[in-house]
Amino acid sequence: MLANDKLNLVQDLVKEFSRDEIIWTNGYLTGLLNRTQEEQPKEIPTISNIKPTIIYGTETGNAKKLANQLNGIFKKNKIQSKAIDAFQYPLDKIEKEEFLILIFSTQGDGDLPENAQKFYENLSNLDIKLTKTQFAVFGLGDTSYPFFCKSGEDIDQLFEKLGASRVLNLVKSDVDFQETAEDWFNNVLKIIQSNSSVTQTELPKTTGKTAQKKSFQGRVKHKVILNDRGSNKETYHVEIEVDEKVDYEPGDALGIYPKNNLEEVSTIAQFLNAESRSVELENKNISVLSKKILDQLSTYLNVEIAETKIDLIDLFVKYYSEESSLTFDILLDILHPNPPRLYSISSSNEAHDNEIHLTVNLHTFFVDDKHKKGLCSSYIADFEENKEIDFYIHKNKNFKLPAEDQSVIMIGPGTGIAPFRSFLSHRDASGGDGKNWLFFGEQHFVSDFYYQTEIQEWLSTGVLTKLDTAFSRDQKQKIYVQDRIQEQGKELFKWLNDGAYLYICGQRNNMSLDVEKALIKIISKELEIDQIAAENYLEELEQSGRYQKDVY
Repeated sequence: MLANDKLNLVQDLVKEFSRDEIIWTNGYLTGLLNRTQEEQPKEIPTISNIKPTIIYGTETGNAKKLANQLNGIFKKNKIQSKAIDAFQYPLDKIEKEEFLILIFSTQGDGDLPENAQKFYENLSNLDIKLTKTQFAVFGLGDTSYPFFCKSGEDIDQLFEKLGASRVLNLVKSDVDFQETAEDWFNNVLKIIQSNSSVTQTELPKTTGKTAQKKSFQGRVKHKVILNDRGSNKETYHVEIEVDEKVDYEPGDALGIYPKNNLEEVSTIAQFLNAESRSVELENKNISVLSKKILDQLSTYLNVEIAETKIDLIDLFVKYYSEESSLTFDILLDILHPNPPRLYSISSSNEAHDNEIHLTVNLHTFFVDDKHKKGLCSSYIADFEENKEIDFYIHKNKNFKLPAEDQSVIMIGPGTGIAPFRSFLSHRDASGGDGKNWLFFGEQHFVSDFYYQTEIQEWLSTGVLTKLDTAFSRDQKQKIYVQDRIQEQGKELFKWLNDGAYLYICGQRNNMSLDVEKALIKIISKELEIDQIAAENYLEELEQSGRYQKDVY
């Protein structure tokens, strides 16, 4: 706005102007304004001198995913950073680090991921002081388990003990971690961009959101073995009927807290003359004993336990004596609750009203020539039909169908077929336009082709656009899904190049790793790039949400 005297001056000046002169004056003034703006010094973004290192410990890949996301944010903000697996980190360089960001998940009974255990042990034994190092820790966990984010706590405490300066409070994040992580990323970025040492007391506390896991009860309506005679497998299709609406989506999982076999807990209780109390062991973890529990039992039994993997019955048979100081009450205190087991849901709300389906392989193995069964898979296999079962829904936001018009490639050998049966059931019921390509594999076509009738029906109706199968034992040379993927490499890459979403479900070792190797070879060949560039291409697909994995 002009002052009155200047306004009067302008009005006196232009009142005698013609229309063309007014238009020219308007253009002249606009040009002056633009020139003035160009001459203003532009704001130069702050370039931090801090070069952070992100170290991650991961079992399922979530910590690695977050580490790469944060590393990408740093790069966009002109911050020199690197992300590295804890297993590969050279500890002889840690005293030179000025800013460490540690992202760690928790496994089992509060254990560190396998790739991070040596990192923690070796760092704990170093005689060093990290007084020049700032650090922040992000913990990944699941509140369904008794030791929520214990690895994050251990890492956080270790760096404090070594004299490093904590710049953000430890964040413990539940399974829905993405939003919490993004808030934390912003806080970390602000600290680094400020180029200054920030004390913990100056920072607001950051708390992770925990998922509300509502418990449901359903009835096991139907249970059938999917394998035919002569199969080496025992895979169950289980249908759970519910009276209330259960909110789940394709890609979600169902969580079950298994109960121990009554004969087994009775045998354990007999050792301690407490058979009448054996039911108190029904929900205790007697099958997978952590190193901490083995150390405690070793003390009470007054023996050296050589095994690192042994269940409680075998341990008692080998080591228990009446001279030990172990009592039934002490045992109850030592043992942890059975953690839940997650199974990918193989049904769809749109196609299966008031039902939830599971595809469960009975896990069997041998220990010292003794035939053993997996706790939860045998619990489900032995579960009586028409009996009530408790469960909860585990939301998996990182394994979701895209828009209905987007194409998908699904790689799911064995019970990895489960979420893809859900995907295809959903798309069949909803009438989506996207193309669907399934890779499935097992041992034998005749005995192990799970959901064969449904799959063939989807092929005939066009719901399933393309199917490739690999039955490894039907010929002299074993053929796996990764072999079929390479055979179809050119077309598979064309689907990817056209925007298809790629999914893998099943065993992490060795299947998913071998499939990734095959994908990298295809990308390298089709784009005529080297392996590292192909790995980066696949990594970018994952970061954009177009490559999703549910491996275990």
